[in-house]
Amino acid sequence: MISSVIGPVDSSLLLTAWLTGLLGGTHCIGMCGGISAALTFALPAEQRQGRTLLGYQLAYNIGRLLTYVLFGVIVGTLGQTIIAPVAGLMWLRLVAGLLMVAMGLYLAGWWMGLQRLERLGSGLWQHLDPLRRRLLPVNHPLKAVAAGMAWGFLPCGLVYSALALALARSDSVMSGAVMLAFGLGTLPFLLITGTLAGRLRQWLQQRAVRQAAGLLVIAFGIWTALPALPGGGHHAHNGAAGETAPGTDPHAGHDKPATKQEMPAGHHH
Repeated sequence: MISSVIGPVDSSLLLTAWLTGLLGGTHCIGMCGGISAALTFALPAEQRQGRTLLGYQLAYNIGRLLTYVLFGVIVGTLGQTIIAPVAGLMWLRLVAGLLMVAMGLYLAGWWMGLQRLERLGSGLWQHLDPLRRRLLPVNHPLKAVAAGMAWGFLPCGLVYSALALALARSDSVMSGAVMLAFGLGTLPFLLITGTLAGRLRQWLQQRAVRQAAGLLVIAFGIWTALPALPGGGHHAHNGAAGETAPGTDPHAGHDKPATKQEMPAGHHH
């Protein structure tokens, strides 16, 4: 079902995605900060200052967010039509929560297992290298958007965690919105590192800052997975978390004979 109204559960998923992107800024600085700086130096020298530079950085990041939204729509459609009817939305939510916990451990530097997942996408990233080279020099905003879209394919455990959250929603529109919220969360730090450098980047890379961000992402991961755990359905009967797989009857196998208290047929209000 394509969402026409954002309910409380969808709002909480969007907030979780945005905060994951924001708190993952400590990871983005290390993973994407170099690319953001390189894209800055891909501009002609006279455009690397002031509002012109900021405009190009916005164009780069608009392209990156477009790729994220595209990914979200794709996984949402796959989940809605193929995966959710087989696996069920609760299992998808559990996987999303576990991936977010793994991402939090990764951010904090306590477990680096997501690096293996990032290596899976390295092949596609390398295949896009000729395309990225053809976009240089970046001398037009549309070329900056295209370069940003290519940037969106960078293998990143943080992006994969957000995609798992989008898949758990299994709705083409809302899954795209989840990825947009995630991308907007990453935007502030990447805009800053594209125009400024130095002290902020060093501060975000401090161990205490990374661990604090990691702990918060772990907390959001546990919150995401909780409805899928036995006895944890604090909102399993509302919105996205409680939807059944498309084409299934949530009351199948639970028919019961009519009682005296039930209204006769034909008197529904």
